[in-house]
Amino acid sequence: MIMPRGKQLLLPVRPLFIWSSLLLALALNMIFNIGLWGRAAWPPDFLAVILVFWTVHQPARVGVGIAFMFGVAMDLHEGALLGQNALAYTALSYLAHSIHRRLLWFTVPSQAAQVLPLFVLAHAIDAMVRWMADGATPGWWVLIAPLLEAMLWPPISVLLLMPQRQPPNPDSNRPL
Repeated sequence: MIMPRGKQLLLPVRPLFIWSSLLLALALNMIFNIGLWGRAAWPPDFLAVILVFWTVHQPARVGVGIAFMFGVAMDLHEGALLGQNALAYTALSYLAHSIHRRLLWFTVPSQAAQVLPLFVLAHAIDAMVRWMADGATPGWWVLIAPLLEAMLWPPISVLLLMPQRQPPNPDSNRPL
């Protein structure tokens, strides 16, 4: 694959780093959803952002199956209809995988604008399943969460790519 101009060649990511970031995002979701605000609809879904990030940057390691597994974990934690978050995360991961090659050509702020519709669709799927199950409709504040998730994309991208941007072994005889 031809590298876009100005892009840095990244080191391979360690699987332990991927899994620890996903588990940390799951823990943050659990803390923010139940601990701080209760069942508010506006807090960002950290796990969705991290899943999309790793699906875009490491599609061979993180995909639809892992998104389903974490979705079921969130369903069990929230006491939601089993498969509600799993369906939303699976659709989110599938759509992120379908645009991952195109997305990497954009700058990080432009990537945030590109993933915003994915986050909106994931929250729409979640709201539709909840509405079909018990007739509950979230208010207009549910639209705040995808905006916050898109705003989280640039700092999370910089943070999660930091370990890959370190020089492997500085050597004066090698050009890389």
